[in-house]
Amino acid sequence: MTTTGPQLISEPLEPQPGAFNASVMARGEPGLPCGFSWRNQKMVLVEVLEHWKESGPCRHGSSERYVRKHWYKIRTGNHQIATLYFDRQTRSTSQKKRRWWLYTLEDICNPSD
Repeated sequence: MTTTGPQLISEPLEPQPGAFNASVMARGEPGLPCGFSWRNQKMVLVEVLEHWKESGPCRHGSSERYVRKHWYKIRTGNHQIATLYFDRQTRSTSQKKRRWWLYTLEDICNPSD
């Protein structure tokens, strides 16, 4: 399996309704949906390759640190590797519903195809 290298996208995703992982939501993490829509294309989650968190200091002066983003590197059903993130705190009220973002996307060249 080879890839063409990641392409920076940095655009919001629309999660597939009703397809969230409830077991991780019980731990306080976002429920990674089984699929998304992006630019009128459907992206289906096939496998989670990596998962990590990004944290930052309290914005009100305390010494506490808070999780800001949950990152996922996934393989899709369209032979692509996507890097997604869930933004725990939106930047503005106009982005309140934009929590899931597609950060990078790369095509997979599978020699067995």
